[in-house]
Amino acid sequence: MRRARKHFDDETEVDMTPMLDIVFIMLIFFIVTTSFVKEEAIVLNRPKPSPDTDVVPPEHLRPIVIEIDDLSVVRMDRREVDVNAIRANVETARAKKPKAAVVVVAHEKAKAGVVVSAVDQAKMAGAEQILVDKKKD
Repeated sequence: MRRARKHFDDETEVDMTPMLDIVFIMLIFFIVTTSFVKEEAIVLNRPKPSPDTDVVPPEHLRPIVIEIDDLSVVRMDRREVDVNAIRANVETARAKKPKAAVVVVAHEKAKAGVVVSAVDQAKMAGAEQILVDKKKD
């Protein structure tokens, strides 16, 4: 004879509510304690200007100026230049003025990558003195 199995109506269930509560509390904790850091600027320590800034250097010692505006447009000698063409333009200017320094004048809102690229292009052109300055409005 076979025994009849008893079927219970009360099946055991696992309540997931407390586990979900803990997961959401941990999620909120990590969102609140996370800090986001956004760095875009390059910190430059510039020397103070000398008191005799009214002295104009001779033509062969005047610096080669690379200007970068707020839209990251590069200009040399008041004409627009591609970032990749800075090296050739600096080499041409250095042929005329071999001892001249290169000055990169960048606007505060200019992209940091364009400024760094301009400095790198000037270094590849053989410039020994490269100065970076902030554009005055």
